[in-house]
Amino acid sequence: MLSSFDFHLGTRIVFGDGALRELGNLAAEMRWRHALLVADPGIAAAGYVDEAADLLREVGVSGTRFHDFDANPDSRMVDAGSRVASAAGIDSIVALGGGSSLDCAKGINLVLAGGGPMRDYRGYGKARGILLPSIGIPTTSGTGSEAQSYAIISDAETHAKMACGDPGIAFRAAILDPTLTVSQPRAVTAVAGYDALSHAVESYVTLKRTPISDLFAREAWRLLSSHYERVLEAPADLPARGAMLLGAHYAGVAIEQSMLGATHACANPLTARYGTTHGIAIGVMLPHVVRWNAEAVAKRYRDLHPELPVFLEQLARAGALPAALRELGAAMGDLPALAADAAAQWTGTFNPRPFSEAAALELYERAY
Repeated sequence: MLSSFDFHLGTRIVFGDGALRELGNLAAEMRWRHALLVADPGIAAAGYVDEAADLLREVGVSGTRFHDFDANPDSRMVDAGSRVASAAGIDSIVALGGGSSLDCAKGINLVLAGGGPMRDYRGYGKARGILLPSIGIPTTSGTGSEAQSYAIISDAETHAKMACGDPGIAFRAAILDPTLTVSQPRAVTAVAGYDALSHAVESYVTLKRTPISDLFAREAWRLLSSHYERVLEAPADLPARGAMLLGAHYAGVAIEQSMLGATHACANPLTARYGTTHGIAIGVMLPHVVRWNAEAVAKRYRDLHPELPVFLEQLARAGALPAALRELGAAMGDLPALAADAAAQWTGTFNPRPFSEAAALELYERAY
């Protein structure tokens, strides 16, 4: 029996080598006048923000820049960005970079429109005021945030990751330009790409999955799994880069329909406690979660690969990702507290096998 669903693809997708050149045309079509350009410092240093600003200027759109955030944007960083945006009198937002840039931009949009602290927007549909139109331009093949109506923002005080969603913060358009991903360091390619792989794997088996999420998750998996090692070996291979970028986007579309599972529930506390990069935490946990979940969804995993956990470990080795929690600085005595935090994560509620504190502890012990 097929699951019911309500599907609306509200983000316009512009894909192809050199697609960034369409930024000015898109802004002009939306009649923008003054945009906030949200990009992390590395993207700014690479010159991409200058290029985007020039394209906007050519169609009469001025720009104000905001770069004061890091790989795990938190509520204080979002507040700082909203103050910059408010002072500048912007009417639109461009997010350029990895998932941190895209999520920070969405968080700024929420706080700028509605005021108050970021934690007020935790959950879904809590936006207040008029949200601004925005364009997302990913420079990594990772989070797929440009396809989603959620921002993942850390609470600056507790370091807990907050999923803050609303239909209005979805990007009006996403520009997928593979040439923007070529200059990223190999380690970034490896970590972001593995995160994207996990999105395809998890969204394919969640309790909330639909026929639509299955379509996007399987095509995402096909593109990502067949090109991940290639982009590590030959970073200038634009067709491979394009496949990874499109695969990450498709996985993001699948997440929007089906959400995620225990891998992300277990990964988030590692980032909160140790500052572990999200994709690295995912790399440690994913093969163990797949083996554990196989009791419930072995056949679906075989749809993706006949020996999925072994293949995932092979890909993690190709990306030089850590293989055990102890490599992240975790102590065995930390595991019960990590398990309690993992059990409280929203994504765990969508896992195909019932997920609890005891289950999280077992998974952490396997990964140790």
